Amino acid sequence: MSSPILVKGQNISLPDDVTELDVIVSWVDPERDLDASTLLVNSSGHVRSDADFVFYNQPESEDATVRYRGSSSTDEGKQERVSIHLDSLAAEVDKVVIAGSSDDVPLGDFGKLSMQVRDQTGSVLGEFLTADASSERALVFGEVYRRNGAWKLRAVGQGWESGLGGLAQDFGVDVDDSEPEASVNDVVVVEVADSHVQAVDTTGEIVDVSVVDVEPPKRGVRTKKPIAKKIAPPQFTLAGGEGWQTARLFSVSGVGSGEEQEKRATSALIATMQAVRPFARAICAHAGAPSGPFEGYLEVQFVKGEGKVIPDGVFRVSRAGQVWTALLEVKTGTGKLQKEQLENYLDVAKRHRYETVLSLSNDIPASAGELPVQVNKTKLNKVSLRHISWSEVIHEARMLLSHGDLADSLQVWILSEFVRYLTHPKSGATEFVDMGRHWVAVRDSVTAGTLRSSDVKAMSVANTWASLSRHLALRMTADLGVPVKHHLPRKFSADPQARNEYIVEQLVASGCLSATLRIPDAAGDVTVEADMRTNKIQCSTAIDAPTDGTALRRASWLLKQLKNAPADILVEAVFADPGEVSCENLATVRADTKSLTAGRTSELQYFTLTSPTKMGSKRSGSAASFIGSVTDGLDAFYRDVVQPLKRWVPSAPEAVSAETMAD
Repeated sequence: MSSPILVKGQNISLPDDVTELDVIVSWVDPERDLDASTLLVNSSGHVRSDADFVFYNQPESEDATVRYRGSSSTDEGKQERVSIHLDSLAAEVDKVVIAGSSDDVPLGDFGKLSMQVRDQTGSVLGEFLTADASSERALVFGEVYRRNGAWKLRAVGQGWESGLGGLAQDFGVDVDDSEPEASVNDVVVVEVADSHVQAVDTTGEIVDVSVVDVEPPKRGVRTKKPIAKKIAPPQFTLAGGEGWQTARLFSVSGVGSGEEQEKRATSALIATMQAVRPFARAICAHAGAPSGPFEGYLEVQFVKGEGKVIPDGVFRVSRAGQVWTALLEVKTGTGKLQKEQLENYLDVAKRHRYETVLSLSNDIPASAGELPVQVNKTKLNKVSLRHISWSEVIHEARMLLSHGDLADSLQVWILSEFVRYLTHPKSGATEFVDMGRHWVAVRDSVTAGTLRSSDVKAMSVANTWASLSRHLALRMTADLGVPVKHHLPRKFSADPQARNEYIVEQLVASGCLSATLRIPDAAGDVTVEADMRTNKIQCSTAIDAPTDGTALRRASWLLKQLKNAPADILVEAVFADPGEVSCENLATVRADTKSLTAGRTSELQYFTLTSPTKMGSKRSGSAASFIGSVTDGLDAFYRDVVQPLKRWVPSAPEAVSAETMAD
């Protein structure tokens, strides 16, 4: 079912189970820059404070429920993204206004502009297209608003010639875009003595100013866009041979016991978060922290009864005069989180009025929000328990290095060294490397035809497969810089038990484990299937055929896009008549395109492309492992087949010439 295309002023209701929104503002001309922004507005139509204005200079709302995700390029042009966590928005936020602006040229020069809204599964909920802009420098595309306890989406299309600053001011933001003047603020050295300030200004002159004469800095949000520059980590070129290794910022020498692993990994994490604030913000967001300055501490001691409780770390974030605190429990290697230990931390957090206990281990939950250890629910009355995996920490760091806007070369180097440390085997931080102790037994039962839906081992493997599917999505998110989702039917997204039962039923019926990944702006979803009966990993995608031209012409259109694809991929053509499906390998189609269409008379509707590769036999590790065969197969299929594919776009309608009209 296609998503609704909204017209100006039209509104639609959002499904009740939608908790997150991914908003994409896009345009065609890659040489122009449009900037997305949002405003959190109350019932009076204004922001509650300047912190409710989210854009490139202020990339998160105070409670991190709305985040500016930056820009990226696509085959169709460029786009900017904003994420909205609907279920975490404060009750006084009546609506979230979605806007776009340009400092350089009027929006009329952009031609067609688009706003697309997707849910947490990647499904498109609605889209608004407009080419009505003229001299405006800012445009409200739409708004997500509450109505009778439910969320709705409205297409707006209202422009502002005064640009982003004028738009923000009309919604109650205090904007200060005045040029900064040289003052006592522009100092290199400051010395305070006897109520005087002695400073060296930017010209090198010593100034002596009474404190009472110093004007307080201007308040307000600066909307002028900073000049972005991409910083690369330092390159070492003076080595005297291939065996020369650069020094490690975080040494792996002498790492022994699991306790030593945990201490080193925790210290490296907190130190990196202290040094690279955008990374701290990304990690703290997993714990539900507000946006603000971060501080981290190691092994803080708390008294509990007659004993002591010592969490591995403490996170603290300050915001608007308040301090948010999380206690951190870390496991590395094969260490497992313990219920009793987490409950002790929850008791301590509650007594000290801390907000969160955050667990960090190699356990990758099958979906965001799931916990690897279940605790007594009464412990969660005043304190939240959250979890993040080391794999997610690595992905966040890689995402920031590849697609973030780090402008400090020292920060880039520190974060690169942190990733270098975590990916070393001695760090104890691993990505997804083990299918679990029941994997071999369940795989052999499938091969023998003896597996049944009631097998508890199969439920364990199903949960592990769901975790692997999420890991695949996280890997692609870090690599591509867009939010790749493991797509499940909505009824399973919030019910782990039902999801696992569904996976087991599919495994029993077909002998296959299957996952669908939804990649923004890709021509189609990617399905990864592990077939236990044939020992094959099959990656596939479907793409709609053009709606005009003959079947042969439609097949030729696809073939042109597959010129660099492997010759052994399978090309399936699906026609309107179910009995006219055809399938050939790409080598055959290249030699004779008619092999897909000859003898078929009904309309060719879509193509399915499938790449079969050998399944690894080992449950863990990298070489010859099942997980390695899945990740390698997916990476190659996306790179060689999916990435070059473009959806068919019909030609623009032809204008009728004056001569034709005269006839």
